[in-house]
Amino acid sequence: MSVKYTAFSFLYKTLFKPIAFQIDPEVVHDMMTWTGERLENQKTILSGLFAYQHPSLKKKVLGMTFDNPIGLAAGFDYDGHLAQVMKHVGFGFNTVGTVTAGSYEGNPKPRLGRLPKSKSLLVNKGFKSEGADKIAARLDKKKLNNHTVGISIGSTNSPKINTISKAVDDYLYTFELFKNRKYVKYFELNISCPNTAFPESFVISKNFEQLVKAISKVDLRQPIFVKMPNELGNSETGKIISTALKYGVQGFIFSNLVKDRKNPALDPQEIKKFEDKKGNFSGKPTFNNSNNLIAYSRKKFGKDIAIIGCGGVFGYEDAMDKFASGADLVQLITGMIFQGPQIAGEICTQLIS
Repeated sequence: MSVKYTAFSFLYKTLFKPIAFQIDPEVVHDMMTWTGERLENQKTILSGLFAYQHPSLKKKVLGMTFDNPIGLAAGFDYDGHLAQVMKHVGFGFNTVGTVTAGSYEGNPKPRLGRLPKSKSLLVNKGFKSEGADKIAARLDKKKLNNHTVGISIGSTNSPKINTISKAVDDYLYTFELFKNRKYVKYFELNISCPNTAFPESFVISKNFEQLVKAISKVDLRQPIFVKMPNELGNSETGKIISTALKYGVQGFIFSNLVKDRKNPALDPQEIKKFEDKKGNFSGKPTFNNSNNLIAYSRKKFGKDIAIIGCGGVFGYEDAMDKFASGADLVQLITGMIFQGPQIAGEICTQLIS
């Protein structure tokens, strides 16, 4: 590993992290978002410090060329403040959102919690979003032409969105808004957020088919990746993929958060601190089943699909497990929060060593 990444990792874990982990995680997140956006034009400095470039890291998936296969997942840059800077920090692609047509201030606090022993975060944002129009206006002003930026789209978390038809129309509004913006290289269709009030689920086959059928009529030029649930059996996963393929959707992300508080990766004592808190869990608790779903889907559907492995990536070995399972690309968030902002560049140096 490069000396600079070793040094950054050491400084992050020994100086910044012990202090930051004593502060409310949402306060730290907002602070880092504010800081990151104000550094977005410091390309030369940031790239020199964090990014790692090598021709062999480039990868072509669904017609797109990625500078490297390590991406920032949806769920960190909710409103697009960091869309420009994440490439300079070393990510080969980064997803904004989840973006919803209407605005939603987020579920009642606390919306985030840390489980260091479990290498996990409690997440209960519920599609916190400033709304598609405001986010589009922000992204329009950023320098994104040479970036690989995606938009994750969900249905507005609002009591007014109380039927499948209304939810579908809500999704379509955001797709229509972003489809002709050249900086949008791909879309993510989020059907698996477990923290919203909507009583029905797009994981149900008939609902999912209604949604992707409607999206297929939008005439998108960008590919779509479906953000898949983690705690789903092979049979149900296969049905969703088959339906998506029927309507021309070839990309899938495995996977979203876990709900099961008896997940073996969750430390029993640590989880007790959150027994009265709503939310679901990221990081290591998602890792094994994410890999299992990747392996199943790759074996069943072969090269007909493209897969992004997401969940529990804290370094090179975790990324390699995703690739070995069948992923084309990898995404992370929790690993960056626990390991430091140098993680993408760090993994990339090891991918070519």
